[in-house]
Amino acid sequence: MPNSQITHEHDLVSIQEKVRFLQQPDSYPDKQNKIEAKETHMSWVFLGEEFVYKLKKPVRYDILNFSTIEARRKNCEREVRLNRRLAEDVYLETLPLTMHENGQLAMDGEGAIVDWLVKMRRLPLDRMLDAAILNNKVNSGDVTRFCRLLTNFYQHIAAPAAIEPDAYLYRFEQGISANHKDLCKTVYRMSLSQTQRLSDAQVRFIEEQGHLLKRRAKDGRIVEAHGDLRPEHICLMPEPVIIDCLEFDQQLRTQDPLDELAYLAMECERLGATLIGKRVLQHYFDATGDHPPEPLISFYKIYRACIRAKIALWHIDDDQLNDHEKWRAQAYQYLEVAERYMTKC
Repeated sequence: MPNSQITHEHDLVSIQEKVRFLQQPDSYPDKQNKIEAKETHMSWVFLGEEFVYKLKKPVRYDILNFSTIEARRKNCEREVRLNRRLAEDVYLETLPLTMHENGQLAMDGEGAIVDWLVKMRRLPLDRMLDAAILNNKVNSGDVTRFCRLLTNFYQHIAAPAAIEPDAYLYRFEQGISANHKDLCKTVYRMSLSQTQRLSDAQVRFIEEQGHLLKRRAKDGRIVEAHGDLRPEHICLMPEPVIIDCLEFDQQLRTQDPLDELAYLAMECERLGATLIGKRVLQHYFDATGDHPPEPLISFYKIYRACIRAKIALWHIDDDQLNDHEKWRAQAYQYLEVAERYMTKC
């Protein structure tokens, strides 16, 4: 996510001080024995035995602004509200991080509020769909249960989102151009011929079959969906839950359910679970009576794979990360997956 900066002008306490405090097990009211801290582009996540706490970084990107405490509070509250749609018992509350007049930080204590956190129930890592796929621990009942959850979500919970057909088509035209521009940056050392082939295939689809995209919008298929439906966000509990929706940008989570499920199917196929990807889509077709043409599904998969390749490459821009080859390899993998769908698009 390029064009970012960390800001501190509105904070009484630096992000480094907050992280140091939250890394200490005795900082928490539920008295953790151990805390594992993980850093992402936009947050610090602190994992205890039973609960997880997320602290937003004071960052500003092109598409979001977390530079003030108030902005982070609103985002935390939005994250809890939106994620409860698919994980009601996981997202528990937002909590203030406070500073006493003596300078001591506390969780929901007395004094000035210096930040906000999202508190979540910790989920078993080995039951996340990506891990279960890699360990060959996914059964047909698991797939059926989370497919039912998703279908019910799209049909009865996700709010319809009105968008003009031309505007919906234009969104993809702009996205294809932006993806291609980033994938072709010389610093990333990607195959220019490969990225050009993929861009040409998507542009050709827009020119020749763009009416299929416009029809999705005209038929009222677009909803306020999850926005980032990947296997690592699906937990195969007896009652499955789906976490980490894209809470910070309503437009980005406003999607065609078919687009979102094609994205999930593509990710399953990338992990070697092609059958699961097919079952995800077939369950949706059977439950909704929505039977879109194959070229549209393939287009959605190519488009999402190119976005994921671009996001992988963005990690190379982070000077704090040294595993650039890992991200470059992941981007190549996504583009290889995307090319598989070109003959069907």
